[in-house]
Amino acid sequence: MTASYTVVIADDHPTVRSGIRADLGPPFVVVGEAGDADEALALIESLTPDLVVCDLNMPNGGGLRVVRETTARHADGVRVVMFTVSEQERDLIDAVASGAYGYLTKSTPGPELHRQLLRAVNGDPPFAPELATLLLGEFRRVAQKSTGSNPLSDREREVLNLVARGYTYRQVGKELYIAEKTVENHVRNILAKLHLTRRAELVRWAADHGIR
Repeated sequence: MTASYTVVIADDHPTVRSGIRADLGPPFVVVGEAGDADEALALIESLTPDLVVCDLNMPNGGGLRVVRETTARHADGVRVVMFTVSEQERDLIDAVASGAYGYLTKSTPGPELHRQLLRAVNGDPPFAPELATLLLGEFRRVAQKSTGSNPLSDREREVLNLVARGYTYRQVGKELYIAEKTVENHVRNILAKLHLTRRAELVRWAADHGIR
């Protein structure tokens, strides 16, 4: 039996929500729609969907509030993918630093949106092609900047590079011939050395250390 994935769509424009719903289809099941951050968070809390497709700019706090509060309450259990018109570097950095699992633009064609969201539910963070290179560059800059009294080890840099490309912990482990748990430990050590509290904040750190 084919697996299905529950989705909440959050956007303050009903026509956009209808368009996303039409583009999804199996294996996605849209279980709720929200027009602002309050409605989105209430639905997420009551339904605990697999995925939230969320606009960046909405009333009552916008997509960043949705991402931050969802991440705080549900950790990696609910993945939030931003779906926005903005291609601004600052918006991308803020979204990922807040905990967004992916970032897609509304110029994404329907079939590509479907494909990218399938990536998300399968543990592969989706990013618009025009933004993925920017994100990878920022993660690499994180590694290059960590040259103080407690720099990243060669292995930690290898792990960071693969995480930046969107590899899951399992995929990183296979690539480097180490256990998935070992990858988690490396990421935890990287965050500790950079004085960060979660993976998403790596991008924020990069922005605060030389990203224009």
